[in-house]
Amino acid sequence: MKKIVHKPAAPLYAAAAAWVLYALLFPLYRPGHFVIALAASAVVYGIARLFCKDIVEEVPQEPETTGNPELDQMIAQGKGALDEMRRLNDSIQDAAISAQIERLSQVSDKIFQQVQKDPSQLPQIRKFMSYYLPTTLKLLRAYDDMSRQGVQGENITGTMERVRGMMSTIVTAFERQLDSLFGDQALDISTDITVLDNMMAREGLSDDPIHRTQAKPDDGPQDDGIQLEL
Repeated sequence: MKKIVHKPAAPLYAAAAAWVLYALLFPLYRPGHFVIALAASAVVYGIARLFCKDIVEEVPQEPETTGNPELDQMIAQGKGALDEMRRLNDSIQDAAISAQIERLSQVSDKIFQQVQKDPSQLPQIRKFMSYYLPTTLKLLRAYDDMSRQGVQGENITGTMERVRGMMSTIVTAFERQLDSLFGDQALDISTDITVLDNMMAREGLSDDPIHRTQAKPDDGPQDDGIQLEL
């Protein structure tokens, strides 16, 4: 919901009425009277504002769109997932699980930001969005629900232990998903580094002794094995 603040018009009407009333009682053709009338209207406006409060209206906020339906869906789903993680983090009292949820929230947020920056990576996170993320939330909801039952039965205890044991694997999987989004960028940077290193070596600007030897400038004419008869 978006809040819109409407300032009341009554104080302005009261200030205007002060001008009219002063003009009826005193002449306004002298500068001094204008100053007095201005001060009086300001006082009236201030008093009226004390009694007339701002009106706050809440209206539905239209969702922002990127023009890409799949990207818009990812942004909306990602926001919902982050909100749910925060709720679960507040609800679950286990400190270890809470720390892992916090880590999942941080990594997930970075994934969403990266794909929003480069929508061409949307295909890389489809399975993450359609299965891994919602299934993780399902496990955490089940853990939260079972942890509040106050029963140490075989089903509840066993399920909670399995979820607890799975969390480290899930965190690692989320981190690898984020890392995979930088694969192309890492390859580009690696290529740029290789080209830059070779160019500096050829120009004699590198401290690499092997490349500097290969890039040693000519000391003079070289004998190409061809002899001229005179």
